[in-house]
Amino acid sequence: MPAAIMGGTGIYNLSGVEVESKEVSNKYGTAQIYIGKGEHEDIVFLTRHGRDHSTPPHRVNYRANIQALKDLGVRRIVSTYAVGSVTTDYPVLDLAVLRDFLDFTHGREFSFFDEIERAVGHVEMSQPFCPVMSDKLIALSNKHDIKCHDGATYVATNGPRFESPAEIKMYQMLGGHVVGMTCCPEVYLAGELGMNFAAVALPINLAAGLEEKITLVEDNIDQVRENMINLMLDVLRSTSDDECTPPILL
Repeated sequence: MPAAIMGGTGIYNLSGVEVESKEVSNKYGTAQIYIGKGEHEDIVFLTRHGRDHSTPPHRVNYRANIQALKDLGVRRIVSTYAVGSVTTDYPVLDLAVLRDFLDFTHGREFSFFDEIERAVGHVEMSQPFCPVMSDKLIALSNKHDIKCHDGATYVATNGPRFESPAEIKMYQMLGGHVVGMTCCPEVYLAGELGMNFAAVALPINLAAGLEEKITLVEDNIDQVRENMINLMLDVLRSTSDDECTPPILL
C-alpha cells in the first residue's frame, strides 16, 4: 500500500522524488495528487495549498484531499505544517513532533460523519497522532541533522489572519506550543477514515506578543525543509501499515 506525505506552506514538491500528477475525484471534490515514480512508487504527495499556494487555509477542501488519499489505498500519512511558536521553548527552525491539538477552527467541513451509519459516528481522539510514526520521527531526526522536540500541542486557528497577542497568551495558558491553521480537521478526518496520521511542525516565526512584530525566518530554511522531507520519507520507509493502529471509531 502507498503512504502519503502532506505538505503545507513552503513544501510544494518532494526534492529528488520524480512524481506523476493525477487528479482524484470523489463526492467531496477533486484533489491534485502526485504519485511517486521508480523507487518512490509507494509514496504519494499532496500539497494542501496547491503548488502555486493559491488556496488559503479556510478554503482548503480537506474532505476531498483526505478521501482521495484513502481511495488510493493510503493508510499512513506524515504531514508537515509551517507554524508560529507560542513559546521560546520551541525555537524557529527546530521541528516539533505533534502529539495533541486544540481546535479553534470554525465554518469548515470537518467530518465525514454527516449521518450515523451502522451505529458509527464518532472517532476517538485519545491518541490523535500515530505513536509509532511519531516515535520514529524523533528517533531518526539526528540522522537527518534536525533538532526535533517531542510532545507538542498544536493550536489550530481559522486564519487567514494571524493571532492577536491576547489570543496567544490564552493558547499558552491552555498548554499550546505551536499555532497554525490547517492541522484541523486533517488529523481527525484521517482518523474517521481509519488512517494513521503523524505530523511535524516547523516554526518559522515567534507568535504575536513574543517579539515586537512577527518576522518570518528566511535564512537556512530551504535546507531545513529538505532535511525534513528526507526525514519523513525515512519514517515512511521505516514503518509499516501493520504496526500502526488507527484511532477507534465509536
